[in-house]
Amino acid sequence: MNRASRPEADRPSYVLGVLVAVYVANFVDRQVLSILNEEIKRDLALSDGEMGFLYGTAFAVFYALFGVPLGRLADLWVRRSLIAASVAVWSAMTTLSGLARNFGELAAARIGVGVGEAGASPAAFSLLSDLYPPARRATALAIYSSGIYIGSGLSLLVGGEIVCRWDAAFAAGGAPLGLRGWQAAFFAVGLPGLLLAIWVGTLREPRRGALDGAPPVPNDARPFAAFGRELAAVIPPFTLLSLFAAGAGARRIAANAAAAAAIALAAGGLVRATGNAAQWIALGVGVYAAFSWAQALRLRDPASARVILDTPTLRWSAVGFALLAFTGYGLGYWIPPFFLRVHHVPIGRVGLWVGATAAVAGWLGVTAGGVLGDALRRRTPLGRLWVAGAGALLPLPLVPWMLGTASTPLALVLNFPVSVASAMWVGVGAATVQNLVPPRMRGTASAAYLLVITFIGLALGPYTIGKLSDWLGLRAAMLWGLTVNVAALGCLLMAARHLRRDEVAR
Repeated sequence: MNRASRPEADRPSYVLGVLVAVYVANFVDRQVLSILNEEIKRDLALSDGEMGFLYGTAFAVFYALFGVPLGRLADLWVRRSLIAASVAVWSAMTTLSGLARNFGELAAARIGVGVGEAGASPAAFSLLSDLYPPARRATALAIYSSGIYIGSGLSLLVGGEIVCRWDAAFAAGGAPLGLRGWQAAFFAVGLPGLLLAIWVGTLREPRRGALDGAPPVPNDARPFAAFGRELAAVIPPFTLLSLFAAGAGARRIAANAAAAAAIALAAGGLVRATGNAAQWIALGVGVYAAFSWAQALRLRDPASARVILDTPTLRWSAVGFALLAFTGYGLGYWIPPFFLRVHHVPIGRVGLWVGATAAVAGWLGVTAGGVLGDALRRRTPLGRLWVAGAGALLPLPLVPWMLGTASTPLALVLNFPVSVASAMWVGVGAATVQNLVPPRMRGTASAAYLLVITFIGLALGPYTIGKLSDWLGLRAAMLWGLTVNVAALGCLLMAARHLRRDEVAR
């Protein structure tokens, strides 16, 4: 049966449901490392900082960098095809993670997962924005984003259960290929994604901008040529060639060289201070590449650059949401190891209790945040930022209580409202970005937004808390990580000062 003969494929709710399944798989594959943290750390003799690097930076830098050209491709090509290809790549790389025998091999596989996952969300954000009108967009994007928490919860449930059963079954040895339980878990969560990729390829592609009153925007005749140019703009050393090709003068080249030198000096200082060369070299390359891409965008597409890079609300809100992501990713990754180490809860029970909490509470928080954000947005343009501000404030008393109690049941109960509050900003953040840019720029704007979220939130959050844990202990490290929410609130207040004017100027 072809796509045209299936009426359900034309319903926005059907497409949304499939894309939620995509995002669930995305975060199962990404987050399963958390429940496997202690097993991998022991078998490969790694530190908390190195585990934070594997989960965060190794994944995040390539996820962010490839997200920019793939976001551009989402503006020019068939979005369902891009999403399907992305699912296939990251699922294959997750499966290969199960064959890793050392830090380097696992890092390489995590890089591949990051590259694969980079293409999904910019295309999904753009596609859903053409299926749901502006008044319902935050709700739709929040429901889509609930896949973060459903997937994170499932990853803990599935990963913990597989490790328990596999290691029990082969306690005396004889496991197939000599695999450990954590390696088998990667196979179990990676392989089903290859079937999901086929399903995504059957979705309907909506017309761009139809619900915003924009004229038809056809797909580009040569989308991969534009993708190649955008890729060159973010991959050193092709970044300089890209600037020359875009007509950069001596002043811009000098600015690029000065930025490279400053980033190299900063990275070198951080390597000496922390002893983690891979973390800061990778992040430094990523920041330099992002700077070069922004320069190239100003030359190739000055209209998009002015909107995406120079709109005050976008700048302040992107940093504010990214700082909330720092806490969300950082605490979210280290909460399972916290219960394993501090409360000595068995891995299977951590997978069940913490996984169920992550799935239910995270889904509730992100969905309620989107619905509440849309409702408040009808009363005031600041409504969505109010919801994000609440998500920044509520964890401040809850997290110290959860980390400080000696009662394991109470800590597990408190993890529920912490997870709800930490998820409230996700849908309203995506909707804020989408509503501040024209339809033709949504994929690129989403990629730029995710780049900031990824560098600050994912590349720094889990690593920073992991490194602080090596120095101070895990509980103290998580408390220090929480203080970032105060800075996030300040950025959101600055965004609120400009929002009304910037929405009118769009």
